[in-house]
Amino acid sequence: MKEYEKMISGKLYDAGKIEPEYASRPGRALAQKIGQVSLLERDTIVSMEKELFGSTGESIYVNPPLYVDYGFNTHIGENFYANMDCIFLDVAPIRIGNNVMFGPRVSLVTATHPLDEGVRNRGLELGYSIEIGDGAWLGANVTVNPGVKIGRNSIIGSGSVVVKDIPDNVIAVGNPARILRELNEEDKKFWEAEERRYYEDKG
Repeated sequence: MKEYEKMISGKLYDAGKIEPEYASRPGRALAQKIGQVSLLERDTIVSMEKELFGSTGESIYVNPPLYVDYGFNTHIGENFYANMDCIFLDVAPIRIGNNVMFGPRVSLVTATHPLDEGVRNRGLELGYSIEIGDGAWLGANVTVNPGVKIGRNSIIGSGSVVVKDIPDNVIAVGNPARILRELNEEDKKFWEAEERRYYEDKG
């Protein structure tokens, strides 16, 4: 089994022995280049981001600067927006659904290390995949830890550290993130009414 295959499968691997065709430096270098492009050249930025990530929807935008470990291990759905300074530490796969929003400085961290000091210091590492469900919104400075799944339409409050799975349709906050409450029909009615008022005021 190749070291890269071990890495993306949640097994111990040696980062120094990853096969050259799976090297992380090209992705990191491309992310650095994206950060050097004028923000007025949005189409160029989007094109480079679609080259950086493993797969994307048609409509995406990650506000530079952004940071990746590999880039090609991150897969993004349709209609994705991330604000500046986001980190995709994708030694294991990151899968982001459709209609997802990230605030600034969101970190998706799939990488981790053995708890034993000796094994850790001898250089073995591992990673666990992260999944973000359709319609999720992660506020500023949210950190998602290895192996976490965030459910559809869930909201993670600013500054939260997510260490366990979050179900669909909830608001979760804190360190560690805990469920504050469920999203419900009253939320939908309130915000749809606000939306109608907005368009009425424009007319």
